[in-house]
Amino acid sequence: MRTSKLKLKKLNNARDLGGLKAESGKTVKYGKLIRSGKLYNLPEKTLAYFKSLGVSAVIDLRIDTEVSEYPDTVIGGAEYIRLPLLCTATAGITRDKKMISTMNRESKRIKKEFGNADEYIKEMYRRILADEEPRATLKRFFEILLNAEGCVIWHCSGGKDRAGICAMLLEGLLGVSEENIIEDFTASQRAQRNKHFWQKIALFIVPVPHRLRTILLAMMNAKRKYITFALEYIKENFGSIEEYCKSALSLTDGQIEKLKDKYLE
Repeated sequence: MRTSKLKLKKLNNARDLGGLKAESGKTVKYGKLIRSGKLYNLPEKTLAYFKSLGVSAVIDLRIDTEVSEYPDTVIGGAEYIRLPLLCTATAGITRDKKMISTMNRESKRIKKEFGNADEYIKEMYRRILADEEPRATLKRFFEILLNAEGCVIWHCSGGKDRAGICAMLLEGLLGVSEENIIEDFTASQRAQRNKHFWQKIALFIVPVPHRLRTILLAMMNAKRKYITFALEYIKENFGSIEEYCKSALSLTDGQIEKLKDKYLE
């Protein structure tokens, strides 16, 4: 696996998918596909790097509350596309409260409905793949990639879950091996190690309910079992990522070939 964290100021979890090898023997082109966490308060050097790549589209997968609290820094020349990725597992998350207040309330529901944070996150992944609304969002994600002329950045808040599901599907369509898909997902754990170290300390200093602390700690993680659960769901119900995208997202063989022609070399 050749992808690595982009060393850009203010970005803790941004990666260029360039260098990932497909089973066809081709590799993903550099400077075309970037996954990331939030693009908040970016310095000029980071913006200059993105401009040098010719970023033409920024896909923001976050909900309104996240966007209002941490708005994206504008990258000159790029189209900014809001594409909130929601599912029924996150139905209690509203668009009119601060995220910490929302998660405090949600932690009660998560404990009651799912038992623990790991089961909640796995169920969130399943419903992103299974529910009608997020499937429509995922289809739109691929339509943007098919029509984009330059580099595309897609991101959520941490760059792990929603951005990770999109990356998993895209990498699978391009022919990246399952093990490298998993490795790319779990790289988010290493990329944010220092940031999470201080966040974890803060969670034990600030007086927050134990159930909320447990949920927030789990949501910092990019555990292998999260993405393998999503991959197993796809294999059990569709056979492969390609068949999932064709059946659930209505992508055609022609569109899949276009993605390969466009982003592999």
